[in-house]
Amino acid sequence: MLTRNRLQDAVPRLVLAPSFAAILLFVYGFILYTGFLSLTDSKMLPSYGFVGLENYRKLWALPHWWRALTNLGIFGSLYIIICSVLGLFLAILLDQKIRAEGFLRPIYLYPMALSFIVTGTAWKWFLDPGIGLQNTMHLWGWESFTFTWIKDRNLAIYCVVIAAVWQSSGFVMAMFLAGLRGVDNEIIKAAQIDGASTMTIYRRIIIPLMRPVFLSAFVVLAHLAIKSYDLVVALTGGGPGQATELPATFMYSYTFTRNSMGIGASSAIIMLVMIFSIIIPYLYSELRGGPRA
Repeated sequence: MLTRNRLQDAVPRLVLAPSFAAILLFVYGFILYTGFLSLTDSKMLPSYGFVGLENYRKLWALPHWWRALTNLGIFGSLYIIICSVLGLFLAILLDQKIRAEGFLRPIYLYPMALSFIVTGTAWKWFLDPGIGLQNTMHLWGWESFTFTWIKDRNLAIYCVVIAAVWQSSGFVMAMFLAGLRGVDNEIIKAAQIDGASTMTIYRRIIIPLMRPVFLSAFVVLAHLAIKSYDLVVALTGGGPGQATELPATFMYSYTFTRNSMGIGASSAIIMLVMIFSIIIPYLYSELRGGPRA
């Protein structure tokens, strides 16, 4: 009987062991390997000549890297803010118990079911002046209409923002809707009895109670913004020029096309530090058991 109980206890561990070993090797193992490469003189292929922090010094001296960080700041800020505002608006709309909720909710969530490659390709066609929105308007007789942002070095990054917001706002809406449905109705009824308007209830009671949801949405969106690669490649290819270059596309280009693996690995470690700087405070807050909506 004792042996049978021990076997039953060991079965879950045996089932999970291969997955745990694979994660340990292919995730954390390669993170450590990337960190090691960032300290070497690796070029086209891995090399093991130790150079310390030289690659990081070269990285921060590159205008190309600063351009990628600037674009990330623009893209990440607009992406997080617009997705949060739009997601909250859509969640509040659906929370009014409208008849079409069952029809609208899948429509809002559908873009998240697509890969960023598909989203980038579709928006590239839509925004291309020769075949997309501008060409359609011209065919309909509106010859003065122009929309060439995707070809403009100063505006192309906003095309990436538009596509990313379209992809993710429905997911954020689902997070906020779950938060709204989790608010205690007794609090809302008490506020209504006291004469509070709907706007006041949302502004003074519901939205403050949803701070954990806002934090979760911020962490998810910031993580997606930092590691954005496939959307940019499919939509603009990082161009025109370097107008839409982000740290993820910078890392790929320096690692695989510019034969500077050491610098590419350094940029990957910087991105990892960015993600850790967001996730670790979030996990600390969650483990402390902060207030929840």
